[in-house]
Amino acid sequence: MNIYFSCSITGGREDQAVYRTIVDSLLKDGHTVPTAVLADEDVISYENSISADEIYRRDIEWLDECDVVIAEISTPSHGVGYEIAYALLNNKPVLCGYQSGRKISKMLEGNNHPLIKIIPYHHVDELLAGIDDFLKGMR
Repeated sequence: MNIYFSCSITGGREDQAVYRTIVDSLLKDGHTVPTAVLADEDVISYENSISADEIYRRDIEWLDECDVVIAEISTPSHGVGYEIAYALLNNKPVLCGYQSGRKISKMLEGNNHPLIKIIPYHHVDELLAGIDDFLKGMR
């Protein structure tokens, strides 16, 4: 499955290890993750070497080509919110995971769109199990 992984970049990188765990699990399971670079520690320097226009075009192309979007939303991000809305408007299923105890946007929390699922988790293994269940439902 072609999966667009979405996470905070400029909003904060304190959850980078979680991002890496999610992406590594998806890749290990044989999925294509064009956004795997977002889980890298040095993604900010990589993203800074590309113009905003290029990033926008690249990411929209990846979103258009993906089967589903998986977003880690513990750290607020304008870009992640944009990607989630874009995916839903284009009838792409979206799974959002966030660490229990963190506040998430009420725009996401209150969203009752049939293609979005939001999972709070205490440990990343809980999220990985939720992702696995979500993806099995897509097959």
